[in-house]
Amino acid sequence: MPYNILIMGAAYGSLLASKMLFGGHRIHHVCLPAEADLINAEGFRVRLPVRGRKDPVILDSRKLPGKVTAGGAAGVNPKDYDLVGLAMQEPQYRSPGVRELLDAVAKSKVPCMSIMNMPPLAYMKRIPGLDAEALKPAYTDPTVWDNFEPGAITLCSPDPQAVRPPDEKVNVLQVTLPTNFKVARFDNDQQTAILRQIEKDIDAVRFDPGDGSRIELPVKLRVYDSIFVPLAKWAMLLAGNYRCITKDGMRTAQEAVHSNLEESRSVYNFVFDLCVKLGANPNDLVPFEKYAAAAESLTRPASAARALQNGAPNIERADKLVQLIARQKGMSNPVVDQIVALVDSRLEANRKKAAA
Repeated sequence: MPYNILIMGAAYGSLLASKMLFGGHRIHHVCLPAEADLINAEGFRVRLPVRGRKDPVILDSRKLPGKVTAGGAAGVNPKDYDLVGLAMQEPQYRSPGVRELLDAVAKSKVPCMSIMNMPPLAYMKRIPGLDAEALKPAYTDPTVWDNFEPGAITLCSPDPQAVRPPDEKVNVLQVTLPTNFKVARFDNDQQTAILRQIEKDIDAVRFDPGDGSRIELPVKLRVYDSIFVPLAKWAMLLAGNYRCITKDGMRTAQEAVHSNLEESRSVYNFVFDLCVKLGANPNDLVPFEKYAAAAESLTRPASAARALQNGAPNIERADKLVQLIARQKGMSNPVVDQIVALVDSRLEANRKKAAA
C-alpha cells in the first residue's frame, strides 16, 4: 500500500525520498520557493555511485513509480500523511512557518522520523537514565520539541553522505558515500510496520540504468529494535565532521581524520564507549577502522564547517550534545572539550559580525 509521506527539507531529504519513490509512495517536500518550483517542474535527480560501475546511476524522480511534489510550510496538514521525515538542519526548525508546521506535526501524533545529525530533543527522552532538561543548551531552540510524544518520534542515522554540486541546479544531489540509513523502531508496532514496509520496498528495487540490466542499488533503509543504533553516527561526527572546523577556516573530513589518526581514534572510541554506557550494544556500532577507511573518500569539509565558514549564527551542535551527555555519565575528553570551545567561539564571532 503506497503511503503519503511528508519530508521537511529537500536537499538531503531527496536521497531517502528517491528510494521511497520506488515503492510507489507519494512524497511531499516542504522547502524554499525556488526549490519547490524546480521540483514541481523538473522533479529531482540523485547521482548514486554503484560498485563495479564506472559512472554513477542517475535516479530521476519523474521516472520512478511514486509521485513527488513540493511547496512551502503554509497550508500543510500533517494528518494527511502516514509518516513525516525531518530532513532540515536543526536550527531551521525555529524559522517562522517551519516552527508552526513542526508543532502541528507534534500535535498530530503522526509518526515522525528524523534524518538529522542532531537527534530531536524528544528522541533523547526515549533513552533511559538521561536528564533531557540538562541537554537543552545544545539546541538552537529546544522548545520546538516540547509537544512531541517521545515514542512517536524516531531517529534515522544519516550515514550516507551527499552534497549538492555548487555549479548545478538545486534539484541535483550527488551521493559521495552510499551507505545505509539505520532507523530505530517507534514504540507503536503499527507505526514501526510503516518503516518495515518501506525497508522491504527499497530492498526489492532492481534498477535498469539504461542498458537493459537489472542492478541492485546501494543506500538501503535498515530498521532496528534498538533505539541506540542510530547513535553510531555520533562518533563519526566528533572524530570527523566537527574536526573539519579549524580556528580560522576548515579542512576536509579526510584530513580531519587522517592527519592525526591516533587523536581521531581516541575521540571516536570515547564517543563509542559513551554510547555503550547509555545502553548500546557494541556490535550495533561501527568500529573505528571501518569509519577511518570510509573517511578516505570524504574529500569535502563537513556541512557544519562550511556553514561556520559562511557566517552562520547557528549550526547543529551534536558536539555539545555529546559533551553534555558525557558529563551526566561522569565522562569527559579533552579533545571533545576543545571542539566545543572552538565551535562556541566561531559562532560568537559570526553573531558579532552579523550584528555589526
